[in-house]
Amino acid sequence: MSTVSVIVPCYRYGHFLRECVSSALDQQPGVDVRLLIIDDASPDGSADVARAIAAEDPRVEVIVHPENRGHIATYNEGLLGWADGKYTVLLSADDRLTPGALTRATALLDAHPEVGFVYGRPVHFEDGSEPPRARTAVKGWSVWSGDWWLERRFREAQGCITSPEVVVRTELQRTVGGYDPGLPHAGDVEMWMRLAAHAQVGYIRGVDQAYYRRHPSSMSRVRFGRLDDLMQRRAAYERIIARHPEKLRDPRRLEQLVHRELARQALWRASRAYDRRRVDDVPVDGLLGFARECCADLESMPAYWGLVLRQRIGSRWMPLLQPLVLSAVARKGREWLWWQSWSRRGI
Repeated sequence: MSTVSVIVPCYRYGHFLRECVSSALDQQPGVDVRLLIIDDASPDGSADVARAIAAEDPRVEVIVHPENRGHIATYNEGLLGWADGKYTVLLSADDRLTPGALTRATALLDAHPEVGFVYGRPVHFEDGSEPPRARTAVKGWSVWSGDWWLERRFREAQGCITSPEVVVRTELQRTVGGYDPGLPHAGDVEMWMRLAAHAQVGYIRGVDQAYYRRHPSSMSRVRFGRLDDLMQRRAAYERIIARHPEKLRDPRRLEQLVHRELARQALWRASRAYDRRRVDDVPVDGLLGFARECCADLESMPAYWGLVLRQRIGSRWMPLLQPLVLSAVARKGREWLWWQSWSRRGI
């Protein structure tokens, strides 16, 4: 029977704890689970809820911080200092696993020792609503090389993982270390890439592996703005390149890929500010400056000309003229590609 260590960091989420803990302990047949709740000095009585749960179930332990240490330190305390099962899960107190999630994940990991971590589809739902019934019938497994998976991440310049749906081989987690304190808002993106740089990646097809709760105080909604998010993601990718160049195939090419995609995303976000008449709320100049830092030849990108045209039109009229602008930008992009194709031939 596979052993799984589940770490549940908690800050002011005591009212979610019982659902979270139950999902990891009571609906995972064939798996030996131990669970640690780490309360990071919550001021709302979350620690009392955690202690009550532990008193009812010997599989649950509790650590209560006398002072708040922050989420990164809390994660690493559980991952590196407590977890001793063959596999490890980091599960936020406001999220839940789906029935059989650990059973399915450990089956793949047991069958493929070359796989360092496995994930599946997360179901996002709004707090206060009942999540949809999870799909639990496995349609198959995918095992990808770390190189292939990493290139996809660099091309897309964003993580494809929410977090609660991941099960990690504990030995590999200790090898690569904990979350980076210098990346408080993109540490998860960097962590998945770091793991993939050292092992293959598994994916469970056709099932839902976790429930991710969306609510006003969730970190994904309150922690970062548009520009800061891009800057943190760029830092995450650059750290992978700087720290593990020997693990990457053509690091220079990967750096160019991710920088160009981040520039495109920055330009798109700036353009959307005009489309939605939100230029007073969105740091358009900062986004444009960030895009220039990432990509020296912005003029080669249709997204750049889209922003230029929107700036000339202005946010007052842009929502009304958006279809015409999109058509013009597409035509500009085609003209640039035509010119480049001929200029390469020396004509």
